[in-house]
Amino acid sequence: MALRSKTIKEGIERMPHRSLLYATGIHPSDMGKPFIGVATSFTDLIPGHVGMRDLERYIEKGVHSGGGVPFFFGIPGICDGIAMGHRGMHYSLASRELIADMVETITEAHCLDGLVLLTNCDKITPGMLMAAARLDIPSIVVTAGPMLGGHYKGKRLNLTSDTFEAIGKFKKGLIKGDDLQGLEMCACPGAGSCQGMYTANTMACITEALGMSLPGCAAMPAVMAAKRRMAYESGMQVVTLVKKGLRPRKIMTANAFENAIMVDLALGGSTNTALHIPAIAHEAKVDLSIDAFDRLSRKTPHLVNMIPSGNHYMEDLNNAGGIPAVLKRLADRLLPSLTVSGKDIVEIAKQATIYDEEVVRPIEKAYHKEGAMAILRGNLAPDGAVVKQTAVSEKMFSFKGTARVFDSEEEAMKAILAGAIKAGDVVVIRYEGPKGGPGMREMLSPTAAITGMGLNDSVALITDGRFSGGTRGPCIGHVSPEAMEGGPIAIVRDGDIVSIDIKKRKIELQVSDSEIKQRLAAWKRPSPKINKGYLARYARHVSSAAHGAIMR
Repeated sequence: MALRSKTIKEGIERMPHRSLLYATGIHPSDMGKPFIGVATSFTDLIPGHVGMRDLERYIEKGVHSGGGVPFFFGIPGICDGIAMGHRGMHYSLASRELIADMVETITEAHCLDGLVLLTNCDKITPGMLMAAARLDIPSIVVTAGPMLGGHYKGKRLNLTSDTFEAIGKFKKGLIKGDDLQGLEMCACPGAGSCQGMYTANTMACITEALGMSLPGCAAMPAVMAAKRRMAYESGMQVVTLVKKGLRPRKIMTANAFENAIMVDLALGGSTNTALHIPAIAHEAKVDLSIDAFDRLSRKTPHLVNMIPSGNHYMEDLNNAGGIPAVLKRLADRLLPSLTVSGKDIVEIAKQATIYDEEVVRPIEKAYHKEGAMAILRGNLAPDGAVVKQTAVSEKMFSFKGTARVFDSEEEAMKAILAGAIKAGDVVVIRYEGPKGGPGMREMLSPTAAITGMGLNDSVALITDGRFSGGTRGPCIGHVSPEAMEGGPIAIVRDGDIVSIDIKKRKIELQVSDSEIKQRLAAWKRPSPKINKGYLARYARHVSSAAHGAIMR
């Protein structure tokens, strides 16, 4: 076992280094042990992270029991729900790159031998996985777990349906004012990531399917004693990974990414994975394009119908057998791939038990024959656009409507809440891409308002921004090239006809080629919305959504 940490603790010339290490309180007997960094994204700001202090204790115990020395360091996190609908959301996706860079910086500066990555929410999990792939030192991920469902007047509640969508329902007169506070107080009852297959929980499931967390970790609720034991076991296992020299790039292989995408599609996961999985693959030196999502979606059935588009909660998935149960359904399609547990993913699948046939349906009783995501192309999105097809009603798979164009989320939200959007409209929100936003803001507020106002089956939304995992309905995001790069979405006008055909994977602006060329020739790039600080730097260097919005 060749330890990287020997660089800072062996030899006469490292006497000052050892002295500083002793100043932290470690014992001389610890000097020969693996140094394990525990990157924790604990913060009081995020419900999914407030319970991490507890899990840190158990990771620490596990590392000690395994024969390592744990060193904790902090990683920042943003709650997408709290950042939603205002300036804060510009920072969410952009924070993913900062997180990866910070884990890399601390790990390399201190010559750590291995990593435990304690994470939970939307951009923090992919940022940590990107760092693990980039550093390629033994690493294990602990996702802190989902929140339990809330309850109010005998009804089980969740964040999206009972807060974001409640705004539109109230505007429509479908909810009384005295019930709003009840929903507000009860929808999120405590610690954990939001209850459904939103981005945080989708990424936790993908992490497990990639092989980077222990079996059963993803769906296990945050408040369970079993989550503490999972943290303890992960702390022990990372020391084993160091001793065996098992590195992330031996786990996050091309096969692993294919498996993870299949699980994502079977779960009806968030469309944000079309940004995060390619970004993680890029760091792992695996060639992966968004076309893989469409190719695999055509042959992967939708087996688990979670909120917001379905009725099941993460706690239901956990009780049904968790991700191992989903893997069991897909066992014949999985590709051999090693995991941090030491077992192959196919072995985990075959050993799993399915406890609820309705939560994790058999292949022959799939909710949909195809998986969650479809990649659309056409003259409006030459480099592709993403739609969560399992959240779209059958009647909206083919839709033609009149464009209502807005150059920001705020403008669109104002029109929606004012009742200015009518059946047959296609809401186009542009200059919200990675460069134009900057930061490619999530559009949960407008999509939830449209749903809450009962327009889900009569209005489409198209954007070069992105959507929350809580979005449902005909919402097409990641339109590439984005408006700020001079993509065709930049020249759409009010009154233009836009056609969408999800089954044919087409999205078209019903304007002649010559007219499109004339409009593009006359287009002038607007001034950046933000021209100082980190976001200005981010906008200059971030790639297209079609390539994972990575920093070049």
